[in-house]
Amino acid sequence: MPADVTPFTDLIVRVRAGDDHAATDLVRRYEPEIRREVRFLLRDPFLRRSFDSMDVCQSVMGSFFVRAALGEYNLDRPEDLIRLLISMTRNKVIDATRRQRAKRRDHRRATSLEAVDVVSPTPGPSEVAAGRELLAEFRSRLSDEERVLADLRSQGKEWSEIAQEVGGTPDGRRKQLTRAIARVSRELGLDEADDE
Repeated sequence: MPADVTPFTDLIVRVRAGDDHAATDLVRRYEPEIRREVRFLLRDPFLRRSFDSMDVCQSVMGSFFVRAALGEYNLDRPEDLIRLLISMTRNKVIDATRRQRAKRRDHRRATSLEAVDVVSPTPGPSEVAAGRELLAEFRSRLSDEERVLADLRSQGKEWSEIAQEVGGTPDGRRKQLTRAIARVSRELGLDEADDE
């Protein structure tokens, strides 16, 4: 096992547990990757004026933290996280651009990502309470069975262990939680197309 895997795994476990310091550390380490990807995706000068890379970062991190706390992601290495965050970033920019064009807005007039209805629920250091409220609302919309699956995943249990504990197959339980997270994401207005 490479030397950097243990600290990374510890960081992800702490993020899943809701550790504010771990979340801040994760944002500090990986936000530059997201911003770089946004700038790359927005080569069109008119779109670049319409979208702020910080707004996209906040939206991506908000979705990531909620889903990570619910145990949706399997991240073993920093490269896995970077790949996931870049995929989420692409999806957010594509979705926001489509919404903007579908509304037939002149993208030269929009001044921020908020103008194109991208949800930005990021629990940054000054918004921890809002993040906790979002997670609580998210969890309240899960069924009891779905909440048990989310809790077991957030504790770091593998799908085989979860299936053994609650019944069913590992793949069936994984799909059940994935569908539940997608459903609640749609209900709350988070983008459901955030997966790799």
